[in-house]
Amino acid sequence: MQTTQEPRVVNIYTESNPNPNSLKFVVNFMLMPEGISRDFPNLDSTSEAPLAKALFEQFDFVTGVFYMSNFVTVTKKEETEWFEVKAQVQQFIKDFLTEGKAILTEEIKDNIDDELTGDDAEAKIKGVLEEYIKPAVEMDGGAIKLSSFKDGIVTVTLQGSCSGCPSSTITLKNGIENLLKRMVPEVKEVVAEEG
Repeated sequence: MQTTQEPRVVNIYTESNPNPNSLKFVVNFMLMPEGISRDFPNLDSTSEAPLAKALFEQFDFVTGVFYMSNFVTVTKKEETEWFEVKAQVQQFIKDFLTEGKAILTEEIKDNIDDELTGDDAEAKIKGVLEEYIKPAVEMDGGAIKLSSFKDGIVTVTLQGSCSGCPSSTITLKNGIENLLKRMVPEVKEVVAEEG
């Protein structure tokens, strides 16, 4: 369980990504352990996420919050323009973190399946996702997780800025699917489910 921390100096800047409705708020320290992320697609999912809950409650245009590494990705309603609200959201996150408040109250655990062997097609898929795909997706303020692999079909979950992004289908088929088919011959197709 994370506790409240001492107040700290917080520097925060924004990065855009391919999803015009999402913006990545990057801070000068790690918020989450490496490789761990949390996705909050609605207010009901934020019971153990005080920052995400506060963002949903403070701003009626927020439709999603995502934590990973040293950033928080906020997704907004399409009719709201970032130039109108970016500074408010940025200041809100900065104030929250400056006060030393915890962004999560749950115990953070990794959800990687340790039972897989290197010979298993599923383990190979996870390896390709970890090494080649996740870093690029994270740069855009999102995450991708393997949900299942059955009968040659890889199902992945897209989170953060990738969830609902207009270009995610193209990226999924032209990028991720082609790479996985090339590197793991057992893969026939890649499909996405919403995070």
